[in-house]
Amino acid sequence: MADEIADISNTVGDNTVTEFATYEEYLDSQITPLDLYYLEDKELARQLVELGYRGSGEPLKREEFESRKKAAENFRLSKRLATNVLASHGKDFAKSPFLQALAEREEANRSGKLTSIIFIRTKNSKAQEISGYIDYAHRLKTENFEPYFTRSKPFHPRPSDMSFYNWETQTCTSNATPNFQVIADNENGLLFKNKRDRKIINVDPRESRPGDNTSRTQIATPEHIQVVIYDHLTRRKT
Repeated sequence: MADEIADISNTVGDNTVTEFATYEEYLDSQITPLDLYYLEDKELARQLVELGYRGSGEPLKREEFESRKKAAENFRLSKRLATNVLASHGKDFAKSPFLQALAEREEANRSGKLTSIIFIRTKNSKAQEISGYIDYAHRLKTENFEPYFTRSKPFHPRPSDMSFYNWETQTCTSNATPNFQVIADNENGLLFKNKRDRKIINVDPRESRPGDNTSRTQIATPEHIQVVIYDHLTRRKT
């Protein structure tokens, strides 16, 4: 994988593919006025360059030129999209360890490398204590996170999340998501089953390990009473 990334990076930095819009322009750059004077035919001159009889160095074949150009364009596009897609890009989270933690996990959750479950205990706008478990990757795909990262909107659990509880009204809900199945009737307490690798995430704080390929991180932050993030790394089958 590292070699593939290096090859792409080298391609992007290769002026051979970035300087010329077409393969014909690339061939023309190898033709001198003297070549045209003697050959009197640009197409013939291009053919001689392609065959290696004119120009400097080993010329690129058309297929190789097109392949490199496409790879360079895709690489630039992916970098631009990555910058645009990340709602946390360019934001300052110095005063919010919680938003900083979300920002650090945004790209991995968007790309599917990671599926994070966020437990939040906080107070809503009515000063009622609420808590819930949130499928971060699912929320990223279904709503705009710009207001959260700019602090114009608080990031709270809600009844549509995987698990929600209002301690004052005793409203309790649970919902499966595209990433997790909720197992609420287990004797060991609330469990979540990853739909991709079928691994169980145990969110009981008394458990020393939350599950295979899963880590638990407690975040002390001024916005909420309690925040715990469970990061589940999904291993692809090879």
